[in-house]
Amino acid sequence: MAMASLTSLPMMGQDLLANQAPIDRKMKAVDSVAFHQLIMNELSENPSADIYTDWDNRYVSRVNGTMPNEFRIDLRGFCMPTPSRVITSNFGARWGRQHKGLDIKVYIGDTIVAAFSGKVRIVRYEPRGYGKYVVIRHDNGLETVYGHMSKQLVHENQIVRAGEPIGLGGNTGRSTGSHLHFETRLCGVAINPALMFDFRNQDVVSDFYTFRRANYSSESAQATRLRGASAQYVENERPSAREVASVTKTNRRNNTGTSETRFHKVKKGESLSTIARKRGISVDKLCKLNHIGKSFRLTPGQILKYN
Repeated sequence: MAMASLTSLPMMGQDLLANQAPIDRKMKAVDSVAFHQLIMNELSENPSADIYTDWDNRYVSRVNGTMPNEFRIDLRGFCMPTPSRVITSNFGARWGRQHKGLDIKVYIGDTIVAAFSGKVRIVRYEPRGYGKYVVIRHDNGLETVYGHMSKQLVHENQIVRAGEPIGLGGNTGRSTGSHLHFETRLCGVAINPALMFDFRNQDVVSDFYTFRRANYSSESAQATRLRGASAQYVENERPSAREVASVTKTNRRNNTGTSETRFHKVKKGESLSTIARKRGISVDKLCKLNHIGKSFRLTPGQILKYN
């Protein structure tokens, strides 16, 4: 009897091991899920925490993070922020200062969506700048900025998915025509959206974009030439008095043939023909000076050159 008990122990031990194996596998699975959830929680607290050192600040450009010399940005899973294919103003120098994004033609009330999944960092109103704007930080390291909207549809610290509505097109802030001002920033530094987005074809340029400081300027200029604004559209944002003075001073210095560059602010009900008659020039010349066509749709408050 004792012998039978002794000989049965190895079998019992084997049974215990056999029964324990599935439990071990389940525990590993539980550990894996918990670890994955921990990572997801950290990312939701501060997306791209590997290159950004903080989350709770109120500035678009002054972000605590080190701009890398080289950084690979994953563009997969994108969604165009608007179906509009019309770029009205390029990234780069404009009116004596840097224009930090692209202006995309939209109308008041048009739906604006998140370009990538991420977390909303800023929802604010800036009357002398972006107007009603939203800043989203994404897991790929980018932050996208959406300016001049008529209404914001999200709140700070909200998690959003690519393609989710975040606001409505508008004309708020320093703007004289309804449009979306769209920026892409890396560690607070604005980089040309045309390097990654092709609004005319409603697509990204490739699945990945590698930012390199060494050749960024030449790449940016080439992207603007390939995917920039069409000459038939005029810039939306009105130059300030100081910027107009700067352009005028430059014209005088360069002896461009005009003693002063003059501007006309479009009023409600005005057309190209009424403005041309008022300023004593032809419609053709007015269009040529402003790089627009005769069928161009004027908006009140828009600034046109007339000499």
